[in-house]
Amino acid sequence: MPPAQDTIVAIATAPGAGGVGIVRLSGPAAAAITNAICARPLTPRHAHHVRFRDTEGGTIDDGIALSFPGPASFTGEDVVELQAHGSPVVLQQLVARACALGARMARPGEFSERAFLNRKLDLAQAEAIADLIAAADARAARAARRSLDGVFSERVDGIGQSLLALRVHVEAAIDFADESIDTLGGEQVRLRLADARQRLDTLIVDAERGRKLRDGVHAVIVGPPNAGKSSLLNALAGSDRAIVTDVAGTTRDTLRETIRLDGLELHLVDTAGLRDGGDAIEREGMRRARAELARADVALAVVDARDPEAGRAAVADSIDGVSTVLWIHNKVDLLTHVPAEDDDRVYVSAAQGFGLDRLHRRLRALAGGSASEGGDGEFSARARHVEALHRAGAHASMAGDQLRHEQLELAAEELRLAHDALGEITGRLSADDMLGHIFSTFCIGK
Repeated sequence: MPPAQDTIVAIATAPGAGGVGIVRLSGPAAAAITNAICARPLTPRHAHHVRFRDTEGGTIDDGIALSFPGPASFTGEDVVELQAHGSPVVLQQLVARACALGARMARPGEFSERAFLNRKLDLAQAEAIADLIAAADARAARAARRSLDGVFSERVDGIGQSLLALRVHVEAAIDFADESIDTLGGEQVRLRLADARQRLDTLIVDAERGRKLRDGVHAVIVGPPNAGKSSLLNALAGSDRAIVTDVAGTTRDTLRETIRLDGLELHLVDTAGLRDGGDAIEREGMRRARAELARADVALAVVDARDPEAGRAAVADSIDGVSTVLWIHNKVDLLTHVPAEDDDRVYVSAAQGFGLDRLHRRLRALAGGSASEGGDGEFSARARHVEALHRAGAHASMAGDQLRHEQLELAAEELRLAHDALGEITGRLSADDMLGHIFSTFCIGK
């Protein structure tokens, strides 16, 4: 990329007053602007106690100035940080002074964007910076830190290099159209492709876990009327969030609550009871319930333990497209005997609190495991990463099919598409509009 011709400036610390505030500059004029503000040159990578001067030579504040000449800096350009007292007024004065000397205000995420464009980090690592800043607990922070360290990117690049090597081999074989691919090492190509696909499948599972760790798990509570869905929401939330009555159809709209399980956010959605009939408002509530199920990670299907088969029949069609379903048999306090649990069902009494500990353990497992299970293998990921991995997997699978039929041109094209899909994750192949969309979600000073 050609070097940036302008110098950007922004407040890099959080809004509001604080003990220390930081103003960051990056670009070709960063050193000259800082020299004018500090009235002295700075020694690279040394902390200088200076007075920050205004246009008239008066003191804006005193603080610490640090200079990081490029390319050995965060952005790859000349970078300067001015650490002043954390008064918003003082920090704005420093920004205004820098702008008067030729800098311009940075766009959201522009510092990280320049780091990406200058190959200081890849796109997945740049996104991990925002994930680390937004991390709500230690587990999410560790996962984001690992992505920032390149753990995710290395696995993506490793598979990408394997697919690229296979594509080169297949394209070379096209020049020998009269030969069978098996005489050109076809069996070895198939084995290598199978290995790449297996690694890709494993990475998809790990990335989906990282996506859930970052975004949380969308869990929809669904079931027939009076099964105890709202009571279950209240029990999981630890408060009376939903109205509970014996009248069927009490819940007419969706009700949302977020809880945390070992660092994972579980976004619970209570929905209207599913049944035939009902008035216009209740039917609209059921329509919204089905809309929530269409994008659910997990369906918590609540049925009355006294007649579970009737409950299953009432919701079976609605949950058909949900990948993960946990059947919750509620109201077991009304049974004379509690059956044994199995892999897809748990027995609780939301009203009495019975079985909630077991339910929490099952939810943690469905959401991606406990903190102890995550270990050092966790990394943060985003929905776009998972989608790109799925596309890469589909193209790799198609490539395998084409190889079996010795359609080498089609196999090479599918391998190219798979490689390109992986390249979107790290930014090796990305459109400018996608970059702008991603970096616009960053805070100003990053």
